[in-house]
Amino acid sequence: MGIVTVLWEKWLEFKRDFLKITLSVVIAPVMYLIVFGIGIKADIDGRPYLQYLIPGMAAMATMTGSFGAVAQNMSVQRLYERALDQVMISPTPLWQFLFGQIIGGGLRGLYAGSVIILITLPFQSGLRFTPLSFFIMLLNGMVFSTLVLVLSFFAKSYSDAPRYNSYIIVPMSFLCNTFFSVDALPAGFRQLIGILPLSQASGMMRSIAFNSPFPPSGIPILIAYLALFSAISCVYIYKKKNR
Repeated sequence: MGIVTVLWEKWLEFKRDFLKITLSVVIAPVMYLIVFGIGIKADIDGRPYLQYLIPGMAAMATMTGSFGAVAQNMSVQRLYERALDQVMISPTPLWQFLFGQIIGGGLRGLYAGSVIILITLPFQSGLRFTPLSFFIMLLNGMVFSTLVLVLSFFAKSYSDAPRYNSYIIVPMSFLCNTFFSVDALPAGFRQLIGILPLSQASGMMRSIAFNSPFPPSGIPILIAYLALFSAISCVYIYKKKNR
C-alpha cells in the first residue's frame, strides 16, 4: 500500500500540473530537434541526421523527465517540509516509499519519452519503436529516479538540486550517445562515457529504431545501475531512521 500511496500522490501532482509538466519535458528536446536535426543537413549511416537524433532525444527525455520529477520534490520534502522525517516514523515500510518514488519517476520519464516519439511522428520515416523501446525508456527513467534519490539524500541545501542538474544531467545530455556516437570520443574517455546509463539507453533505442543488432549488455547494465542506486538509497534511509 505504501507504493500505491506514493504513486497516487505522483498522479495527483501530474493531473494538477499536466500542462507545466508536458511543456517542461518537451521544450528543450524540441529545440534540440529544430536546431540540430533540421538545421544540420547531414546523413549518418545513410539516414538523415534528424532520424539519428530522434531515438537519442527520446532517451534523453526519459532522463530529464524522471530526474526533474523526483529532484525538486525530494529536496523540498527532506530539507524544508521535513516530510521525510514523518515518513520514517509512520507505519509505511521505507522500502515501499522508495520504490514508489522510483516507479513514479520512471513513469514520468516514460511519459516524457513517449511525448517526444509522438510529436516527431512526421519525421520518423523508417524508424521503429517497439514495446521493448518503451520498456527501455521506463527502465532508464527508473535508473535516474534512483540516482536523484541518492543525490537528494546527500543534498545540503535546496540550491544543490540545480547544481546536480548542471554537473550531471547537462554533460550526459550532450556526451552520452545523443547528438553523436560515443565512438567519436577519444579512447578511454569513450569507454567511460559509453557505460553510462544514458549512453546505453540511447544506443538500444537507436538499434531498435534502425532495426540494427541489439546490444545484449545494455539492459543488464541499466538493471545493475538500478540495483546499485536503490541499495544506496535503502542503506541511507534505514541508517537515518535507526540513528
